[in-house]
Formats: sequence, C-alpha cells, structure tokens
Amino acid sequence: MFRLGAHLRVYLYREPIDFRVGINSLEVLVQETMALEPFAPAVFAFCNGRRTG
Repeated sequence: MFRLGAHLRVYLYREPIDFRVGINSLEVLVQETMALEPFAPAVFAFCNGRRTG
C-alpha cells in the first residue's frame, strides 16, 4: 500500500496501451520506454485506447 505524500511520484504514460499484454510487458515498458525503475516507490498510470481505463 502507498502512503500519499509529498515524496510519492506519479507517472502517467499518455500513449494508449493494450492491457491484454499483461503486467510483465508493462514492466518492460516502464524500464525501456520511460527509463524508470518499475519497483520504485511510485505509481505508474496507463490509458487504454479510448482513455477510459
């Protein structure tokens, strides 16, 4: 669980994502495309093609 506070970072990936790729593919996306550590104390948010999820 995350505690909301001044030190919590939130990252939004704005390109549409097909969520059928699974969590492992999202982990690779965070590492390779966003150049971030997926296990850092942060929140990573993604959008689907219609930007509803």
